[in-house]
Amino acid sequence: MMQTRILRAEGEALHLAKEYLERGEVVAFHTETVYGLGADARSDDAVRRVFALKGRPSDNPLIVHVHAEYDISPLIDGEPPYAAALRRAFLPGPLTMVYPSKGKVSKYVSCGLETLAIRVPSSPTAQAFLRAVDLPVAAPSANLSKHVSPVTAGHVYDDFAGEIPLILDGGACTGGIESTVLDCTGDVPRILRQGLVTREMIADVAGDCGVYRPQRGERPKSPGMAYRHYSPSCRTAYCRTAEEAETLCREEEGRGGTPYILCASADLPAFSGRNVLDLGGTGEEMAKNLYAHLRTAEREATLLVGLEPRERGGVMAGVLNRMRRAFGVEDET
Repeated sequence: MMQTRILRAEGEALHLAKEYLERGEVVAFHTETVYGLGADARSDDAVRRVFALKGRPSDNPLIVHVHAEYDISPLIDGEPPYAAALRRAFLPGPLTMVYPSKGKVSKYVSCGLETLAIRVPSSPTAQAFLRAVDLPVAAPSANLSKHVSPVTAGHVYDDFAGEIPLILDGGACTGGIESTVLDCTGDVPRILRQGLVTREMIADVAGDCGVYRPQRGERPKSPGMAYRHYSPSCRTAYCRTAEEAETLCREEEGRGGTPYILCASADLPAFSGRNVLDLGGTGEEMAKNLYAHLRTAEREATLLVGLEPRERGGVMAGVLNRMRRAFGVEDET
């Protein structure tokens, strides 16, 4: 078993990161959304190692990360005018854009699809890492498949200690949920995965924006489409009323368990005296807090009861998507 080091993204650590990737190793790094598990996207062996480490299904494509000055034109087979406008408006930032691929990276990155998902993260840690290695880095979230996504270096260590050599620590992630994934292969952009860059924000720049509705049994076009995903290891239950949540808590206490409730700030008064994890009052706060609270719950609770927030609009489409999938509930967004 190898030693896993947690280091700031500077000096020796960046040199090590470059050496590791050149040798086909995998390095975890901070982004503004969640931590990523990065490998040289050009190497079949390195990309396969990412899938093996995570236990990730082989049909679930990866996102390629590059620094802000990286020329993506050798990787993609053209882009519509709206895509260029979106890059100028939102990158670096939490937006992944899917293009027709020229096939210049490993075939395992896109899982046989003729497209390539590219992201330019805004995190200074990610930018320092990506500039140091100066190559396309294939990186899913740095967690075991279907487990809660990591928003601290400690979360990554919990899942991969002894399995990877280096975690580049940038502190807690401020965005909290994964990037929006946008299909830019057609006349109108379509959201494949909701995130911090919203449909309304995209439509304001591109003139229009659709939302892709996956069909059951269909091959994933984007990461994060699994029915149950981002899940804590404790038992869970999902409610839409405070009364139902309270009933489930009393039943769990009657069995000698320790229930926790995950809810928005507006619903806190209904649960005085209970173990409560406060998601926050705005969509942005809930996005930032969700995964950290799910990680806390799996350490402390025998049952986590999720109460669906009443807030809608903006980034709440992404928050509700992640929350419902974490609890194994069919997403309605």
